[in-house]
Amino acid sequence: MTDCNCIFCKIAAGEIPSRTIRETEEFRVVLDVAPATKGHALILPKNHYRNLLDLPQEMAQKAMVLAKETALSMKESLGCDGINLVQNNEEAAGQTVFHFHLHVIPRYEKDEQKIVWTPREFSREEMDEIADKLKR
Repeated sequence: MTDCNCIFCKIAAGEIPSRTIRETEEFRVVLDVAPATKGHALILPKNHYRNLLDLPQEMAQKAMVLAKETALSMKESLGCDGINLVQNNEEAAGQTVFHFHLHVIPRYEKDEQKIVWTPREFSREEMDEIADKLKR
């Protein structure tokens, strides 16, 4: 199940050339064409899922295993000092391509990249209320 209008479906299917660094039956891992750092990669499922919220549980688990394998390879091959995993869901969270993808970004001590947010403060009561709403 692919979307013929989705650029990531076309990349994952091999219809658009990419620098593939890993491939499984269900995923293609490619170097990002607009990388944050040397080795920045995207994990793309070959089937189309809008984002994590639509991704089946089994596929989410496989994506995380693939992310770990890719990160270990980056540490060994590129000598990076750390790894960021970044995954955005919906426009409000910064998603711009609506096909699930997981960024695996090697980090280097002086790469000058930042993944930041402004910390917020909530009262004890607000935190308790939030926790109660989120408990399953």
